[in-house]
Amino acid sequence: TIFEIKRIYDKPNDSDGYRVLVDRLWPRGISKQNASLDEWNKNITPSTELRIWFGHKAENFKEFSTLYKAELSKNGAVNHFKTLSQTHPKITLLYAAHDPKINHAIILRDYLQKQLSA
Repeated sequence: TIFEIKRIYDKPNDSDGYRVLVDRLWPRGISKQNASLDEWNKNITPSTELRIWFGHKAENFKEFSTLYKAELSKNGAVNHFKTLSQTHPKITLLYAAHDPKINHAIILRDYLQKQLSA
C-alpha cells in the first residue's frame, strides 16, 4: 500500500484512492458533502495535549515527531490502517494544517509505511 498525504482543501482526485481525514477537529470551511471522505479517523491523531503543545511551530517539530511516534506505538488505531492496507492499494491521509512540511500527517505517513514494510 502507498500512503500519500494531501490537504483536505485540495481538490479530490480519483487517484487519491481511499481518503481518510486524520485530524481530530473538523476543518473549517469544508462541508462534509464536499470532503469526499471514505473515513474520518480521529483515533490516529496526536493527543490533544501534544497537538496544543506543538502549535505548528517549526522549532517544536523534531520533538513533536518523537513524541507523536511514541503515541503511535501504543495506538490501536494503527492496526486499523494495517487492515485497510490489505484492501486498498493507495490511502490518502488528509489534513488541514497550512504548512505542508510541518504537520502530523507527514509523521503518520512515514510511520505507517515503515510499520507495513517491516
